[in-house]
Amino acid sequence: MKSPESASRTSLAKTDFERLSHFRYRLRCFLRQSEDMCRASGLTPLQYQLLLHLRGFTGREWATVGELAERLQAKHHGTVALIDRCEEAGLVERRPGQGDRRRIEVHLLEEGARLAELIAEQHQPELHLLQDEFQLAGWLNQKPT
Repeated sequence: MKSPESASRTSLAKTDFERLSHFRYRLRCFLRQSEDMCRASGLTPLQYQLLLHLRGFTGREWATVGELAERLQAKHHGTVALIDRCEEAGLVERRPGQGDRRRIEVHLLEEGARLAELIAEQHQPELHLLQDEFQLAGWLNQKPT
């Protein structure tokens, strides 16, 4: 009797690997281009991601350190260090929480918002290309074989 692990190993078709390989390739191309755009604008890719997550946070104009760590998939202390660097660069600021003064809110400043807008705009052509590409036959509603 096959174990669930061995059954799943043999159930993927060549097209499944081709699709996953192509997806990872296109994702890496997007990320490399994004990294180049960030550096050309004077930011590290992580600084841009922090600004993007603050600008794009659902429902409000700020986020907590914990929420940003989750969005960045980073450790709390690493996120604090990133916020420190962004704060020193005049991109964000920490403020005491309005409802709970023990909670620290991280807010985007004008320069941070400007850079987030600039870099996000530069991403649009590649995002549209990816959107079109992944809506082609073979990508939508594809069930594993």
